[in-house]
Amino acid sequence: MPCESVPHFVFIFLLALAAQASADVYVYTDADAVEHYTNTPGHDRYQRLSALMEENAGANRAGAPVVKGNAAVYAPHIEQAAGEAGIDAALVHAVITAESGYNPAAVSKAGAQGLMQLMPGTAKRYEVKDAFDPGQNIRGGTRYLRDLLAMFDNNTELAVAAYNAGENAVIRHGRKIPPYRETQAYVPKVMRLYDKYRALL
Repeated sequence: MPCESVPHFVFIFLLALAAQASADVYVYTDADAVEHYTNTPGHDRYQRLSALMEENAGANRAGAPVVKGNAAVYAPHIEQAAGEAGIDAALVHAVITAESGYNPAAVSKAGAQGLMQLMPGTAKRYEVKDAFDPGQNIRGGTRYLRDLLAMFDNNTELAVAAYNAGENAVIRHGRKIPPYRETQAYVPKVMRLYDKYRALL
């Protein structure tokens, strides 16, 4: 079922169908920059969409094992939460890839939990009662991202830096990316993923 110039909501529907059918969605961009989506690729130029996300998820902050197929499973939750918050779903995917590798059971050494690695205080602030519940975690983390974007005048790099190091750290360092080794590596990683996913989603 190849589809050309697929609208955003149709793309999410395709991901949801793939998850339900234990299949996957494949994407191929032709010479005219038209994107084709299918669940039955007819040639090897198609790439499994969730594989593109999962291949970047192994070195996640939580050190959690990647759960294959979860990029497709959670895509509808991400789309809904991003729509409600008014931010780009590709950014949420990028953060989840970097934070947990789409593993909802991920726990960091610092105690961050779930897909978007919410610290207990952040979870409480955004009324997330169960940080291991994917829907709640995604909604809370997405709302936090929205507020960080607003706080830093829609500067995505600063919002991502604040997601990693905390908003106070960014403010303390003159509203610049803090000079922490982890944050200095985290921001470009998430931005690379964001650019990649934005081109596909």
